[in-house]
Amino acid sequence: MSRSTYPVSGIDDASYKTSTDNRIHLLLAATGSVATIKIANIIRAFSPHVHRLSIRVILTTKAKQFLAGQSAEQPTVSSLGSLPGVEAVYDDDAEWGPEPWRRGVDILHLSLRRWADILVIAPLSANTLAKLANGLSDNLLTSVCRAWDTDGQVDGKRKRIVVAPAMNTAMWRHPVTAQHIRVLEVEWGIGKDNKGSETGWFEVLQPQSSKVLACGDVGSGAMLEWTEIVKIIEDRLGLSD
Repeated sequence: MSRSTYPVSGIDDASYKTSTDNRIHLLLAATGSVATIKIANIIRAFSPHVHRLSIRVILTTKAKQFLAGQSAEQPTVSSLGSLPGVEAVYDDDAEWGPEPWRRGVDILHLSLRRWADILVIAPLSANTLAKLANGLSDNLLTSVCRAWDTDGQVDGKRKRIVVAPAMNTAMWRHPVTAQHIRVLEVEWGIGKDNKGSETGWFEVLQPQSSKVLACGDVGSGAMLEWTEIVKIIEDRLGLSD
């Protein structure tokens, strides 16, 4: 992988590591929700694990709107690349690189799927939730999700996608949101079959039940507290041992 093939923000990508580097690979994504401003906090919380953990970040175009240094709590996109453990920060423009695709060149969303041991989307906006539930793949993140090896038969390892929804209370309470969550949580959710084997690939982290949201509304829909998300990721990756 080279910078000319896959542009990244904030780091030199010359030291690209493959899935055989004996490190744990966290693919962390953020979408168009105000909770995106917590992504730097989440990354910093993994500092004690950087000796064995590598992090790659995907930001949708709308997520980047919250990361322009508008306030002290809003880091810049470029600053994320300098945080401990971060190998690369990708945006939607990175999918095909600055040059047209040619045979033999890696396709980024497939490379990232193979690289990741887990994909965590925190926050997951209402719009991206709808895309995932309906199989749309119109940007880098949704392409990774659409190309996910759902049963481990392609990459030889079953891996999960963990999502933390975050949206306005009215959006969270909307009937279509319940339908979309049902697809991820029930139809595609992690479970066990009658032989005790794991099934599914999605894990949904329910939003907080009541909070004053950034928009001023009071109710459900706020992303699960970021410290709790970190604990869950540590548990799923065996980092809390």
